Amino acid sequence: MLLKRVIKQTAHVHQLDSTFMAKPYADQAGNGMHLHISLIDEDGRNIFQPEVEGELTNTIRYALGGMLKLLPEYMAILCPNINSYRRFGPDFYVPCSPSWGIENRTTALRIPIDTPEATRIEHRIAGTDANPYLMMSALLASILYGIENKIEPPAPTVGSAYDKEDELTLPTNLRDALRELDGSEVMRHYLGTDFVDVFVTCKQKELEQFERHITDLEYDWYLHAF
Repeated sequence: MLLKRVIKQTAHVHQLDSTFMAKPYADQAGNGMHLHISLIDEDGRNIFQPEVEGELTNTIRYALGGMLKLLPEYMAILCPNINSYRRFGPDFYVPCSPSWGIENRTTALRIPIDTPEATRIEHRIAGTDANPYLMMSALLASILYGIENKIEPPAPTVGSAYDKEDELTLPTNLRDALRELDGSEVMRHYLGTDFVDVFVTCKQKELEQFERHITDLEYDWYLHAF
């Protein structure tokens, strides 16, 4: 958050403007915020690190399973604004399904090929308009849920995950994402019912205000059409 403020102030000093909107330009790729996740135990060891190079530990599998299973339920935290959902589409290299793979940049969750001690999960869904602290809280909650309940992930995606969009879907607009979060017993358990209620209420009010606004496109399409 401090970095965003520094960038904005520096741009202002040079009579420029900067934005962290998820999708400021319709014909260009948007702004994503990828998060790399590893878990360190009390001895400083990465518990995602496999005993045998090239294999996956139970812990990282369960973490993947929890994050993927709950992804629709915390999508509103990763993509908290109306503009957030403009990013999504295969032409702009944004994952559109709850999928994972080894060194696969079309999936929502990617395990980079690296040294064993650097084994980690890259979460690739959120836009830069997300609150990073809320984002990390939701991801930690889903990881804990996966590990505690031993949630196995689906098979890894080989090739393009964009080909599986019809099989595995995520909310494609803020209203649907808020509905998923509002009804999530797991997110309410880990993040607190008060937080979920306030977050959903505030975002629903934004939606109501947006939908009451008459856009220029509506005037172009309808002003003289009827």
